[in-house]
Amino acid sequence: MNMISGLSRGPLIMGMLVLVNVMVMKVEGYGAHNYGEALSKSILFFEGQRSGKLPPTQRMTWRKDSALHDGSDAGVDLVGGYYDAGDNVKFNFPMAFTTTMLAWGVLEFGKYMDADLKYALEAIKWGTDYFLKATSIPGVVFAQVGDPNSDHACWERPEDMDTPRTTYQVNETNPGSEVAGEIAAALAASSLVFLEIDANYSTLLLERAFTVFEFANTYQGFYSESLGAAVCPFYCDYNGYQDELIWAALWLFKATNDTYYSNYVTQNITLLTYFTEFGWAAKNAGIAVLSSKFMMNPTLNSSLFVPDADSFVCSVLPESPTRTIEYSPGGLMFKPGGSNLQHATALSFLLIVYGRYLHHTNSSVNCSGVVATPYRLIHVAQRQVDYILGSNPMHMSYMVGYAPKFPRKIHHRGSSLPCIAKHPRHITCDGGGLYFASNNSNPNLLTGAVVGGPDNINDTYADSRADYVESEPTTYINAPLVGALAYFKHLTSLVML
Repeated sequence: MNMISGLSRGPLIMGMLVLVNVMVMKVEGYGAHNYGEALSKSILFFEGQRSGKLPPTQRMTWRKDSALHDGSDAGVDLVGGYYDAGDNVKFNFPMAFTTTMLAWGVLEFGKYMDADLKYALEAIKWGTDYFLKATSIPGVVFAQVGDPNSDHACWERPEDMDTPRTTYQVNETNPGSEVAGEIAAALAASSLVFLEIDANYSTLLLERAFTVFEFANTYQGFYSESLGAAVCPFYCDYNGYQDELIWAALWLFKATNDTYYSNYVTQNITLLTYFTEFGWAAKNAGIAVLSSKFMMNPTLNSSLFVPDADSFVCSVLPESPTRTIEYSPGGLMFKPGGSNLQHATALSFLLIVYGRYLHHTNSSVNCSGVVATPYRLIHVAQRQVDYILGSNPMHMSYMVGYAPKFPRKIHHRGSSLPCIAKHPRHITCDGGGLYFASNNSNPNLLTGAVVGGPDNINDTYADSRADYVESEPTTYINAPLVGALAYFKHLTSLVML
């Protein structure tokens, strides 16, 4: 089977079934968006987050080369990868989750991406090329580049930064199963993406995934404890590392069909007690949904996974009596903490994927008497995507560069400071403060970036650079959205037939 295509019949049948419903949603105003345009821009965003030597094909041309000596303090080449958000640090834990989600999106929905598939593959490879470097020394996984405390005290372009580019690692005596496990998952998932495109590269990724998973599992421990203030409170993982180990094993099973990994999953799944969270820190709901795809595979016991996936749905579904997630008055999923749209995009992706799996097995979800059909799951996800694109009380797109009204003062150093072409002189750490405090719109458009999003009280958004909770974009907000947009682009094309 073509691994890029994923399920071959499910999406088409599902699309035909929801045809009338999607048309009704358009009348209601929930589907009146150009998902193809949004998809293109959501992928373009990742070029704005690139670190290292930029290729001649770079389309976001106001960005230039940066951090060309990363890893030199440790005697290794760690040039490349992504800046996670509006800062200039390479946090490998969320970067790996970003890469995993981009890969999963392509595996499920790549055939709907058309010309954008090429750029989605480039976005994945930009991450995996870096992770091959970060795992090149046996018994060591490089977990981060850049001192976050110094970096966050400055407002500098990545091309100018002169804060310490400290390299942080986890190893056999200072383990980090969270970051190593997520990197193994990213490598395994990406190996499937490249399986029929570049077999040699796919093999390289898979072989590295084997060794990194073995390291993560053999030397178990919290990366938050090993690295301390370097990762906390920025990306401190309070969820533990068992979910990353199971997540990585699940992707390795998907890539190899090796019962060693399926046995690992089934033997350890009881260590996870809830399946309502999914994001860079918690993989529980993703494990449940990804596992459910194998419900007809005799090597996995579906009774261990389907109830957990159903539990996830019931925790999210607005009408569910066991719902745990909040919704704003305007209908946006909401969880405590910053970068709220990361929850809306990640959970929506899972709803779409699980909805397709349910349809494939002619199943539905029963939430204490409330029955959710596959279409209902997809409808909830589409409502979230449409909210992000502008169907909200502010009538604002939370994706930069999409629709007339979008955030103009995002919390992002490179976007808010004049580009090298217009201001070739070095801008110092203190010198950047003037631009941070400015009331002017950012001079460089970080096209496709999705910001943290509005508040949950009255769905308002201040468009303030200083309010990083609402105005900062992150790679892990965008990554799940890529797949979701590809799917809704496909549904729209069916309606237009």
